[in-house]
Amino acid sequence: LQESESENKLDGETASDSESRSEFGGSAPAPTSDDTPEVLNRALSNLSSRWKNWWVRGILTLAMITFFFIIIYLGPMVLMMIVMCVQIKCFHEIITIGYNVYHSYDLPWFRTLSWYFLLCVNYFFYGETVTDYFFTLVQREEPLRILSKYHRFISFALYLTGFCMFVLSLVKKHYRLQFYMFGWTHVTLLIVVTQSHLIIHNLFEGMIWFIVPISCVICNDIMAYMFGFFFGRTPLIKLSPKKTWEGFIGGFFATVLFGLLLSYVMSGYRCFTCPVEFNNDTNSFTVDCEPSELFQLQEYNIPAVLQSALGWKTVRMYPFQIHSIALSTFASLIGPFGGFFASGFKRAFKIKDFANTIPGHGGIMDRFDCQYLMATFVNVYIASFIRGPNPSKLIQQFLTLRPDQQLHIFNTLKAHLVDKGMLGGLEDA
Repeated sequence: LQESESENKLDGETASDSESRSEFGGSAPAPTSDDTPEVLNRALSNLSSRWKNWWVRGILTLAMITFFFIIIYLGPMVLMMIVMCVQIKCFHEIITIGYNVYHSYDLPWFRTLSWYFLLCVNYFFYGETVTDYFFTLVQREEPLRILSKYHRFISFALYLTGFCMFVLSLVKKHYRLQFYMFGWTHVTLLIVVTQSHLIIHNLFEGMIWFIVPISCVICNDIMAYMFGFFFGRTPLIKLSPKKTWEGFIGGFFATVLFGLLLSYVMSGYRCFTCPVEFNNDTNSFTVDCEPSELFQLQEYNIPAVLQSALGWKTVRMYPFQIHSIALSTFASLIGPFGGFFASGFKRAFKIKDFANTIPGHGGIMDRFDCQYLMATFVNVYIASFIRGPNPSKLIQQFLTLRPDQQLHIFNTLKAHLVDKGMLGGLEDA
């Protein structure tokens, strides 16, 4: 009995956890196993389980990277659709875990309401995005203009309908469980839908703000695994026993170097650096512009301490490369905590992976646990250090005002510029 209690404590489970589990009548789901293709099983049958897992993960990683390059080539619209599909799959995996843990009570409307709330939240976020980035198209179509004008009210009404449906579905003796599931759904929406919405916002700032952060997380994941596999000796954190300090540190330096090189290559192409905009004439996305200062080569002085070691006094690089250091550093030092969080979540419910979608890797959520944390950081970073006021959006909003409101703003702006001396020769115009 004492040994059993100590094992539970090592897993972070307390007596209250056990009581709660028995109260809900559901045992923790059995660990999921990877469906490794039979072809790989036969080809790697002579290897030890350690090396077999290494090869399976490696082959599937190369396949996923190839798929990533293909969707980048297909353009921003396909990228947005992929983000949407990944979001739905991640939501499904997390909701399914909740359903499997407590499935012994056949709760009314639980799955229906979960997907309904997903629909409501997506309608709100994507409606905001459409109004923001497709303003001219929205104003051109009467139905879209009405939906845009009352978008937030419609979104609230939809959510309120789901809220009332939840209250009506409450069943005696199962109140606590139903409120647990209500909270489970909303936390999942907060983690998954909000972050995927931020990813799409980053994409509209330029594909480089989408590709570089995601690539840095992928690089860190791969290099930390490689360094840990070959050199790992010192455990890093109890939540993930296989993570090592050697992998963590090696992944950091490799990711920073990778971020610098990738940023240098991508900064020279307009298709990556220009904001993604909607062309109303062709009804398609365009990524053509005059590169901003972020993506123009500049000369920087090397600190005197490093000049003697490197033999250089100056270096030519893109300003974006400096920002990439911040992105790759976050991906290496803070991003893994998204994975640790996911590991703690899985240990809490005694499952190995969120699903078995990808052999050797688990579910989609297992691959994107760090990406969501990275997306929030990139969005905050752009808003804090990169993005300024957007004149084109201000003009779009100005043109929707009534003529008397437009005239008032014009006179106010004219008086302001005259006071500054910028319209001295035109003040009588």
